[in-house]
This record gives sequence, structure tokens and C-alpha cells, in this order.
Amino acid sequence: MNQLDERVAVLRAFNRRYTRTIGLLDDQVYVGYPLPEARVLFELGQQQDTEVSALRTELNMDAGQLSRLLGKLADRGLLTKRPCPQDARKQWVRLTEQGKQAFAELDHRAAEQLGVFLGQLTEPAQHRLVAALGVVDEVLHEPPNGPVVIRAPRPGDLGWVVQRHGQRYAAEYGWNAEFEALVARIVADYANGRDQSGEAAWIAELAGEPVGCVFCARESADTAKLRLLLVEPAARGHGIGGLLVNECIEFARSAGYQTLELWTNDVLGAARRIYQRAGFELVSSEPHHSFGHDLVGEYWRRTLR
Repeated sequence: MNQLDERVAVLRAFNRRYTRTIGLLDDQVYVGYPLPEARVLFELGQQQDTEVSALRTELNMDAGQLSRLLGKLADRGLLTKRPCPQDARKQWVRLTEQGKQAFAELDHRAAEQLGVFLGQLTEPAQHRLVAALGVVDEVLHEPPNGPVVIRAPRPGDLGWVVQRHGQRYAAEYGWNAEFEALVARIVADYANGRDQSGEAAWIAELAGEPVGCVFCARESADTAKLRLLLVEPAARGHGIGGLLVNECIEFARSAGYQTLELWTNDVLGAARRIYQRAGFELVSSEPHHSFGHDLVGEYWRRTLR
């Protein structure tokens, strides 16, 4: 047996044990819902409106399978479907109040069962397990083109930030030039009046090309704002958004800020998940009409001390 065969055998043995363990947990969590339906509920429970094609990508499901699942859940009163405001050929889905209640019950049972599972381990063993899972996640999601480089902007990068925001949000959400103008003002303010001790920007680079960005701007003596988070579609799924947000958090903390805030919109589901994982909490939301569409703006905050 060569070295690759040995590694395959180890991985298969682990997978069998892991599948048995998680299968027992799943049997207790997903009572009343087949696993595929539960996966849809969990994904929709993380955000408001979700475009069906984006949901299919996130769940890695066949279009026909997902359509049937959405139909079943809609028949049970757990979700609603409506045409996408930017493109009537596309559909958005969201949970109904009954669906939100079903998600909350599943989420509670999942947390409860995992708590019981972890409770069977000693405190040091729990820390070892979580650390090992972090290594696995890092290895599996490392970009295929090599490591990501997070660096300061170079000449030409600020123009790229404005251009890619304008292009991506127009293509994905149908936002008009009003949004690109807002991005241009934010970038111009940074370039013309940056406070080097309390403001910064970062570019994520992969294989020598820019694939993401984020800015940290001063709001007050105690509060900074995270702005203009962007990850190129081809580079998504590799943790780049999380790296950029963490860079912003650490800078804000080292600069002496007490809190880090941000403003986003509820349709930006992927970004909202990144913020949640980074420890931000939703403070408030309000409807508004901007960038050519009716939106729901959200204010998020993270304590740094």
C-alpha cells in the first residue's frame, strides 16, 4: 500500500465513524423534516430574501431537486416565492412566520444536541476538537491558486474598488449608478483625508490579481466603521471575506476603538453570514429606497473590548 492509499484508508475510517456519530445527532435534530428540507430551512433562516440560483449554489443542489423541495415547503406554508425585482425571470424565496418558527425549533434542537455531544468530552478535549476542525476547514478551503495575500492598496487599486463594486452590484442586484457614486465618494474621502492612525484599507490578492477589499473608517473617537467589503465571485467560498473582516477588526482594536459598526442591506446574504461569524450583532434595520430599489438597510455592531 502506497502513502496515498494509506491516507485514503485513514480518511475513509474517520468518515465511517463521523457519519455514525453525526447520524445519531441528525436523527434527534431533524424530527419531522427530511435532511434536504432541513438544509433549505437552515439556509433560508440565515437571511431574508434569497435568490433561488444563489441558494442552489450554496446548497450544491440540482435545480430540479431544489425546485421540488421549495414546492413542498411552500405547500406546507413554510416559505413564499416571488419574482426578483431586478429580473422577473428569477425568483426570490423567504421563510414565512411559520417557516421561521420551524427553523428556530430546528436550530434550537441542533444547538442542544451538539451541546450534549460536547458535554461528553473534557474541557481540554473540546478545545482540541475545535482547533482540529479549524485546521480541517482551513485546509479544505485553501484557494486552489495558492495562499491569499492581504495587503495595503497600491496605485490603481482604489479605482479597481470603485469599478468592481459598480459592476458586481449592477450584475448581481441590478443597482444603479447611485451606488457606484456612493462607493466613489467613500474611496475619495479615504484617499484625500485618511487618518493613518485610525483608518486603513486592504486588498485581497490571489495569484497576483486583486479579488477582494475592505475599508476601516473613523466614525468617532471610540467607533470605527467597516466599509466596502467585496469578494470577487470566482474567489468566493475560500474564506477571503472572513480574512478581510478579521483584518479590519484587529486593526480597529489596535487603533483603540471600542466598537466597530457597519451598514449593509438584508439582500446581501453572504456578507451578513460573514459578519455574524465574525461576532457582529444586528442592532436595527429600516426600509429605504436607494440604488433604484426598495431595500431594508441594517446596522450591525461588534464590541472590541
